[in-house]
Amino acid sequence: MSTTQSERLRELLEPLVTSQGLDLEEIAVDSVGRKRVLRVVVDSDTGADLDQIADVSRELSAKLDETDAMGRGEYTLEVGTPGAERLLKEHRHYVRATDRLVRFQLTDGDELVARILRVDDEGVDLEVPGVKGRKATARRLAFGDIDRARVQVEFNRKDKNDMKEEEEA
Repeated sequence: MSTTQSERLRELLEPLVTSQGLDLEEIAVDSVGRKRVLRVVVDSDTGADLDQIADVSRELSAKLDETDAMGRGEYTLEVGTPGAERLLKEHRHYVRATDRLVRFQLTDGDELVARILRVDDEGVDLEVPGVKGRKATARRLAFGDIDRARVQVEFNRKDKNDMKEEEEA
């Protein structure tokens, strides 16, 4: 039997989230002044749109209202998706970050910024950007060599459609 409030909430809410075709990524209960905030983070392989977020929010709210999982005090329920610079913790997170730029903290203390090209059960195949006009290089990282990994925001990256349009012009 789970003992922490987060574990009890996960057991209660996860079936509702998965019934909506989403993964329950994170649950956090924070105190903000006198009020409490229950933050629920959901995602899927194809992302979650606003309609899915609204649907799951209604389901979770109804379930919480019929139980005492949050106690008797007031609280605010916030349901959302992982932020742009999400921390990669699970295998599925790495898969979802394919073709994204990621900052890796390695177990040997080194740091690496590279694009995830492919993910399998043992690790990730990467493209390490070239520096000062050099070509990008390929690198393989085993999951055991990764201490932390976080997706990086890219403002000027051209997607594949942009590159095709430039080639055709």
